Amino acid sequence: MTDVAKFRAVLENRQKELEALLQEIDEELDSHQSKDWEELAVEREGDEVLERRGTDAQAEIAKIKAAMARMDEDEFGYCVDCGDEVAAERLEIVPHTPFCSKCAAKHG
Repeated sequence: MTDVAKFRAVLENRQKELEALLQEIDEELDSHQSKDWEELAVEREGDEVLERRGTDAQAEIAKIKAAMARMDEDEFGYCVDCGDEVAAERLEIVPHTPFCSKCAAKHG
């Protein structure tokens, strides 16, 4: 049996971290006001990295929200493909995973 309360706390904390990261990224992206073309080019290169980190954070937040929805539906800890229980060890590593190890391998 999966300790849903424990994983909910872990996921909520991670979501807060990611939302704070997104806020920092937004502030950083908004702060670039360089009028020098060379500096602006360097800033834009850095912006691409920040934007990618932001995209990754948004994707992880979506997975966290989906996991919490499964919790609300009493489906957390069970594979969405085959219905088998997801190993506790797997949930410890990737608490938002919707798949057991076998099905995760099929999804790549």
